[in-house]
Amino acid sequence: MLSNDMLHQVNRPARYTGGEWNAVRKSWDDTPVRVVLAYPDTYEIGMSNLAIPILYELLNRRSDVLAERVYAPWTDMEAQLRQQKLPLFSLESRRPLKDFDIIGFSLGYELGYTNVLNMLDMAGIPLLAAERDESYPLVIAGGSCVLNPEPMSDFIDAFIIGDGEEVTGEFVDAYREAKGDGKDRRLLRRLAAVPGLYVPSLYHAEYHTDGRLKSLTPSVSEVPMKVRRRLVERLPPPPPRPVVPYIEVVHDRGAIEIQRGCSRGCRFCQAGMVYRPVRRRPPGQVIQAAGELISNCGYDEVSLLSLNSSDYEGIDELVTHLTRQHPGLTLSLPSLRLDKSSVKLVGSLPTRSRTGLTFAPEAGSERLRLAINKELGEDKLLETAATAFGRGWTSLKLYFMVGLPTETDKDVSAIVDLVEKVRAEGKKASGKKPIIRLSVSTFVPKPHTPFQWAAQESEATIKARQEILREGLNRKGVRLSWQDPATSWLEAALSRGDRRLGKVIRRAWELGSKFDAWSEHLKPDIWRQAFADAGLEPGFYAYRERPLDELLPWSYIDTGVTEDFLKRELRRAREGKATPDCRTDACNACGLETTDTCLGKLKN
Repeated sequence: MLSNDMLHQVNRPARYTGGEWNAVRKSWDDTPVRVVLAYPDTYEIGMSNLAIPILYELLNRRSDVLAERVYAPWTDMEAQLRQQKLPLFSLESRRPLKDFDIIGFSLGYELGYTNVLNMLDMAGIPLLAAERDESYPLVIAGGSCVLNPEPMSDFIDAFIIGDGEEVTGEFVDAYREAKGDGKDRRLLRRLAAVPGLYVPSLYHAEYHTDGRLKSLTPSVSEVPMKVRRRLVERLPPPPPRPVVPYIEVVHDRGAIEIQRGCSRGCRFCQAGMVYRPVRRRPPGQVIQAAGELISNCGYDEVSLLSLNSSDYEGIDELVTHLTRQHPGLTLSLPSLRLDKSSVKLVGSLPTRSRTGLTFAPEAGSERLRLAINKELGEDKLLETAATAFGRGWTSLKLYFMVGLPTETDKDVSAIVDLVEKVRAEGKKASGKKPIIRLSVSTFVPKPHTPFQWAAQESEATIKARQEILREGLNRKGVRLSWQDPATSWLEAALSRGDRRLGKVIRRAWELGSKFDAWSEHLKPDIWRQAFADAGLEPGFYAYRERPLDELLPWSYIDTGVTEDFLKRELRRAREGKATPDCRTDACNACGLETTDTCLGKLKN
């Protein structure tokens, strides 16, 4: 199927050859259930994804399941496959995707949706779930995007909502019980009975004449009115033998998730809301996992992953233990809180581990930081910068957003003022002019957050605020990068869309959209045409503020965080009031306080 002549025609042929260290090959004929895990982006990005190796290990641990992998072919390989009339295949066995029982997509970014359609088409599989009978694989999806599954509901048979470690096994058991019935409503009803599984074809949507969602109700009695997000109470051990790529990937190192969830409550942050509550992996398990990654994969660099690594209880002791036990190991600590303790923590690492410092103030003014619940006084920020520069760092990377709810031009100008003060602190502390790198993204309102009702600012407003930064920071020593507003409105429209957007996504793909997450491939005009052809307006989804009593397309997905809590947080945002961290203060009654997984109840 895959010839050397084809590989000579493409960039990075090792993306498609498979056979990597620790890859699992099982007997096709002796394994009842065959699953291919699909990632709708390139091999280099997909191999850096944390979910795929977890599911790969969990599934292949079972004697009745084989799991293989497939990633989106780059345009050169797609051209070769289509020219040779060859179907998209898995890496391990190079079997066509159509031969598998189940195709499982990981959806972590809305701008990968057209790649899902492209991969199905390259596999010779009908795009619409309604057009696939039992001769085709069951197509499922999980990941953070499926907390609003509606935009992709035309194409996916079943969505797995929430943590996948436990529900994946239950899904496979349900599938085996019903396998042989064909992909009819009996199989789908059996799958829908598994807690955390959403089968969109078993629900019916109605709309008001003005386009708002009127209702989304089950079309059969057996399925629930709301689908509850699955939670694992204790994080299982990390995969001991993840696949090691032959080529450099985006995160070319070992990775250990030390903690899942965050209690800080930033109001713009979807991950902070939908991955609640905080679940901490015990230090002994992290230490064991690091040893396994070194011995089984040959890594000499390991990243300790969390939404906020600084909040991991005992992070200093953990880092000290790892550096002593593995003297040649390089450690990376992404997602550090902006304070002096973080600077001290990174400074305690061996010299080889001391990468540049990166912090995320998010907003320039203290007023706006309170509104988004990023409680960080300017004095503390400058003190942290002075500490960093005083300890020898010569550069600092800062993340900000524009277009946040309640933001004004004055708040944007405050970013310029703040950067000037940081530069002054750096010069005073080190005697040299520091290099400040600014990365400025555009706020995107996301489902299941307090800002899910907020409108995104128009492209014109975002460009004007970006210009404030360009003019104010046009000086040596400040390096500014920003996000294209066209990317942001599309992300907002897709993330807050309903199931009518399936027609838009399909039309955009038909017009040539793919790899939309790559700036050189994103074509906003194609998407505008796709919306027009579907009779829909992108501003209805991106730029419209939603009334608090509007039925939202994702309202039937229960994350455990209540709507009352989100509304209360939105009100506090408008009042400029912070909500304290429930780890160190009183319970904030977000809805998870009644569960066994709530902080304080779960012991590691």
